[in-house]
Amino acid sequence: MFGSIRLIFAVMIISGLAGAATYVMKLRSDNAILQANQAKLEQAVASQKDVIEKQKKDFAEIMEANRQLNQVLAGLKKDIDDLDKRFNKGNRDLGKASIERPDYIEKVINRGTERANRCLEIASGAPLTEQEKNATKKEEINTECPSIANPKYVPY
Repeated sequence: MFGSIRLIFAVMIISGLAGAATYVMKLRSDNAILQANQAKLEQAVASQKDVIEKQKKDFAEIMEANRQLNQVLAGLKKDIDDLDKRFNKGNRDLGKASIERPDYIEKVINRGTERANRCLEIASGAPLTEQEKNATKKEEINTECPSIANPKYVPY
């Protein structure tokens, strides 16, 4: 009887040790899996930080482009307002003036058309000429679009 109790205790101790060893091995494998997952998560966080930095940089570039576009739009609006004032001041009758002075009106219209066409060329991407870049006096500028055709011109 005493021998069978010893045998039962021995079997219990051996089973306990085997169970403990199995449990420790399972913990080690779980730990390895968790370490691999953590490495993947850290890599994902680092890549997300890179994406966020790129988005911030892109946003800053978009804001700068938007600011430049708003400046150009403000200049164009000013040009439109100036043209509107020029055409709407006083009692202007183009028909009457063309009957009285046809040669003068023809020159004015042709000159205005040439200037407007040059404005369209510049707006479409044509480079400025040296004369346009260096124009600072009112008689040297393109009066149809001075803000884009004559960058050095400052109206008084």
